Amino acid sequence: MVSETPLLQLRGISKSYGSVQALSDVDFEIRDGEVMALVGDNGAGKTTLIKCIAGIHGYDQGEILFEGNPVSISGPKEAGRLGIEVVYQDLALCDNLDVVQNMYLGREERDWLWRLKEPPMEQHTAETLKSLAVTTIRSIRQPVASLSGGQRQSVAVAKAVQWNSKLVILDEPTAALGVAQTRQVLDLVKRLADQGLAVVLISHNLHDIFEVATRITVLRLGRDVGVYERATTTQQEVVHAITAGMPTKVAGIAETVPELAT
Repeated sequence: MVSETPLLQLRGISKSYGSVQALSDVDFEIRDGEVMALVGDNGAGKTTLIKCIAGIHGYDQGEILFEGNPVSISGPKEAGRLGIEVVYQDLALCDNLDVVQNMYLGREERDWLWRLKEPPMEQHTAETLKSLAVTTIRSIRQPVASLSGGQRQSVAVAKAVQWNSKLVILDEPTAALGVAQTRQVLDLVKRLADQGLAVVLISHNLHDIFEVATRITVLRLGRDVGVYERATTTQQEVVHAITAGMPTKVAGIAETVPELAT
């Protein structure tokens, strides 16, 4: 069930790197139980935007509200405390470690003698994978290097949601995956939303987006050029916004108009 109140709300976010304006007055929001797709061509500002949300980069202007309250996200740990987790395209998994070790990397449970508490970590890992209906992994003790691309993505997502997350950002989760593995990941995205989590999906694959997204936010040249309801728009309309849209804001609402000829 999608909430009416935004879980995360960005207002007028701007970010520059020297003379390069990466983001200009960007508005963005996502609600509980929603899959919000974030699309745009290379250089549109998608990565910069999620890094601002994750606290990796600061922003020059604007404000971020989480659960209706203004927040200052000073780093990834602060984002994690709020319940924001990001799964980047490289997944940040250690191939030489097994599934449990990856799930608890940097957050290991230890007893008073500083020994690893293996049974509770194994149990929690198994429960998390089961709750996400991840059934293709033979053993939670097998090395991540032995997993397929879809299985690795499942582990990375499970790792993100294991810590009472409220918002999960997925950066190109189906890139370089085969058909069957892509299906596993898209089903997983749907299950995250069904469990009430907010999911930001960054992808260049509009077919995947139109299968799982609730709404679609389009960025172009560092500006938000429109927010589209998946049920009432078309791929052609979204492609036009990505390639030919020019942002203009009227009463705080982003609209898409044809780019002016130069």
